[in-house]
Formats: sequence, structure tokens, C-alpha cells
Amino acid sequence: MTRGVGGSDAATELAKLDNMLGHCRPIPVTEHEARIAALQARLRALGFDAAYLDAGSNLTYYTGTKWHPSERMVGALVPADGAITYIGPAFEEGTILGFMGVQGALAVWDEHEDSYALAARMLSGARRIALDPALPLFRYTGLRQALGSTFVEDGSAPILYGRARKSATELALMQATKDATLEVHKAAARILYEGISTSEVTEFIHAAHKKIGAPGGSTFCIVLFGPDSAFPHGVANPKTLELGDMVLIDTGCAIHGYQSDITRSYVFGEPTSEQRRVWNAEKACQRAAFEAAQIGEPSAAADAAARSEAERLGFGPDYQLPGIPHRTGHGIGLDIHEGPYLVGSDQTPLDVGMCFSNEPMICVPGEFGIRLEDHFYMSEDGPRWFTQPSKSVDDPFG
Repeated sequence: MTRGVGGSDAATELAKLDNMLGHCRPIPVTEHEARIAALQARLRALGFDAAYLDAGSNLTYYTGTKWHPSERMVGALVPADGAITYIGPAFEEGTILGFMGVQGALAVWDEHEDSYALAARMLSGARRIALDPALPLFRYTGLRQALGSTFVEDGSAPILYGRARKSATELALMQATKDATLEVHKAAARILYEGISTSEVTEFIHAAHKKIGAPGGSTFCIVLFGPDSAFPHGVANPKTLELGDMVLIDTGCAIHGYQSDITRSYVFGEPTSEQRRVWNAEKACQRAAFEAAQIGEPSAAADAAARSEAERLGFGPDYQLPGIPHRTGHGIGLDIHEGPYLVGSDQTPLDVGMCFSNEPMICVPGEFGIRLEDHFYMSEDGPRWFTQPSKSVDDPFG
């Protein structure tokens, strides 16, 4: 097997990796029950009679019930007071009961029956209902028609409030995944050699994530070399690695649903003065965003700080290239991308427990792009890194 510049190869690096996630335990039912109670308190405060949670991450967050969304209705009805009730297809009853986290009654419908009519009967008496903001249009339409005069509206305010503010248990799970992914990054850097393909690196990273204890391997993986790295989310036909190429690797994994997402950029070989200049500018922008993220400040402040620093260093302004073409960061938790966002249009005040990526990527079209992505969470004293940012272009992993 070809050895990389780090003097290693894929088999050797995989053998060196240990299971870093085996100690992680899922969110306990008691925490899910507390989340439901908090949601019910918000529903009452905002004047809602009930909320509907559809299959997906919102259902999982509140009830611990994992179910992939499909055309068939599976979800939970959460009254402002009282016990929750699930709804699902009759032929899936045994399976739903097996996946159920917080226990509750299950109302079922046969394939020829109208699931929306069943939901409407279960919600009879409710006059104002908060709907899962992740509902697909067809589900919203079906519920609205079945509920008739009942007032239904976007439930983002009561439903997403809790998700945006992570508990200590959630922070610990995300810390574990991010620590593990960073070790995978280090291993990937050691197997690189001239001529290696992006698919070979992707395959290694997927196997490495499995080795460190992520059951599904990589949740996603972007590997780009040279000029391709100027395209934030990749190209149709990626090139193989050449000496002097910028390397951009963006990947993550999940444990018990909680995500990691880390990007490293470095040069395969000796950096040019221009690669070094832009890399240092990217690091400065990432630092500026971190320092601007303070309790009570709008999410947009971090994005503004990164763009101001980029302009000071000769990039932009705004979204102009060479410069920063996309937002500075996104929230993360059960979904890789979730609100709030570090972008100019998001005025959400930063609060304790919020978690964000910090990745004000600088793109130089036709040459390279540099994305340094680490995540931080908001403590009472301000932002704290999950993983420490890259040290330098010459020593990206410290």
C-alpha cells in the first residue's frame, strides 16, 4: 500500500484508532419528559392548546422516538396539559411501540383510512395548534383541511426554543463526537500521497469514523484538492492530489443522533506565500467571529465581525469574491444544520447552551478555498470551543 507524507497508510491508521464513543449513553427518558414539560409550559404561555410533532428530529428531541419521515403520518400530539398521544399506521403499531421513548397512547389508522381525519378527532376541542416547523407541505395541507376552523400556525417559537439551548448531556455527546472526528482528521492527513483520489480519502474517513465508534460511519464527507477547494460543497469531477494543492476535508459523524462537523484546510507540501496569507486571514476571521459571539448579542454579530475582518485584510466586501461567499456558521445538534444561524439576517439573541459552527470560508476562484471549521457553545461567560482551532498552515493539528 502507498504510504502518505506522514509515513503511514490507511490500514496502519485504522489499526491505531480506538473506540472513542463506546462510553456515550443516549439521552435518558427523564430528560425527554422534562423537555415535553417545558414545551407544554411554552405552549400555555403563548396561548396554544397543543402541538403536533412530525416524524424526524423534533419528534426525537422531545420524545426520544426515532422514526424516519415518509408519506405515512407518524407523529405525536402534545397537549398544553396532559399526556402525549402518538399517531401512526396500524400495521406499524408493534414497530412504533418498540421505538417509542416517552411512553404514550398510540392511535392507529388502516391504510384505506384518512390519517388527517384521525388527527383532527384527537385534537377536537383544540382551537390553536402549533405545527412542527419541519412539516412537508403535503402534511401541512392535509392537517389544515382536516382541522377546518381550528387555527394552525408555525410552531417554531415553542418547538425550536428548547432545541437551540443544549443541556449538559447534549453538550457532552457533541463534545465526544467532535473529539473523535478531529482524530479521524489527523489520521486522514497522514495517509495522503500524490495521486490519491478524493474517493479513497472519503472511504478511509468513513471506515475511520466506524472504528472510533460511530455506528453509521461518516454522516457526510467532503474532500477537495487544489482549485476544487474554492467550491464550498464540491465539484462534479474532483481532481486527484498534487504537490502544492490546498487540501480541504469537511466531515462528521453522530452518536445517539448528535452530530460533529469539522473542516480542516492545509497544503500538501510547502505553502506558497499567497496560500499562507489567505490561510492566516481565514484564521483571523474565525477568531473575530468567536470573540463577537457574546451572550445577548444577535447571532448576526459573529457574521458581521468575520466579514469586517475579511474586508480589513483585503477580501470582499460582503459576499464578493475573493472573500466569504456564505454565512459564518450554523447551529448544530440532532441536525447538522439547525437554527439559529450566524448570518446577517438572524437577530436571535445568543443564549446559554446554543451551539454553532464557526466557518467563515474564504474562496479565491480558480486557485483555492480555505475553510477552518470548529464549533463552539455559549456558556454563561461567553463562547467556548468544542475543539481548538488549527494552529497554523504549517502545523494544522498542533
